[in-house]
Amino acid sequence: MIMPHQYPYHVVLGSASPRRKELMEKMGFEFEVQVKDTDESYPATMAQEDVAEFIAVKKSQAFDLDGLPENTLLVTADTVVLLNGRIFGKPADREEAVRMLYALSGQTHKVITGVCLRSRRKQENFSVLSEVTFRVLSLEEIEYYVDKLKPYDKAGAYGLQEWIGYVALEHIEGSFFNVMGLPTQRLYRAMMDF
Repeated sequence: MIMPHQYPYHVVLGSASPRRKELMEKMGFEFEVQVKDTDESYPATMAQEDVAEFIAVKKSQAFDLDGLPENTLLVTADTVVLLNGRIFGKPADREEAVRMLYALSGQTHKVITGVCLRSRRKQENFSVLSEVTFRVLSLEEIEYYVDKLKPYDKAGAYGLQEWIGYVALEHIEGSFFNVMGLPTQRLYRAMMDF
C-alpha cells in the first residue's frame, strides 16, 4: 500500500481556497496550487444536487493538461449550499451574507461538494452530501460574524471551522470536512484508487 508521501502522481490542486489547500496538506499529499478563471454558470434546468459536480468538472476543463508534467493528477472542487430549493453560493456583499445566514438560522441545509480528478488518460468525478443544522441565530450574532470574519469567499456565507460553527452548529450528518470544501475521506480513497 502506498502512503501519501509516496504518491506517484504530480498533484495539482486547481483551487484558490485556503481551506482546500489546508485539507490537502493535512491529508499528507505534496501538491502545487494552480488556478484558472472559470465560468461557474450551470444550466437552469439542472438538478441542484448535480451543480457542484458540474462546476468542479468545468473548473478541471479550464486546464490544458498537455502543458503539465506527464504524470499530473488535477484535483478541482466546488461546494454549494442548498436550502428549500435555493442554491446559496458565495455572497456578493455584506447584505447578502447576512440574508443567507438569516435564512440558514434554525434550519437544516445540505452542503454538496463536487470533485473532479483528471489526468491525461482518465477522469473521475463524484459529489458528497452533508446535512448541517444550525440553532436559531440572532441578527446581532449574524452581523457580528459577518463583520468580524467577512465570509464572502464561502458558499452559504459561512465557514464551519470558524466562530459560527462553534456557536451555531447543532448537528451534522455526513463529513465535516466536506462542509469545509473537500470530502477528505472519499477524496483520499479516490486518489489512491486512481
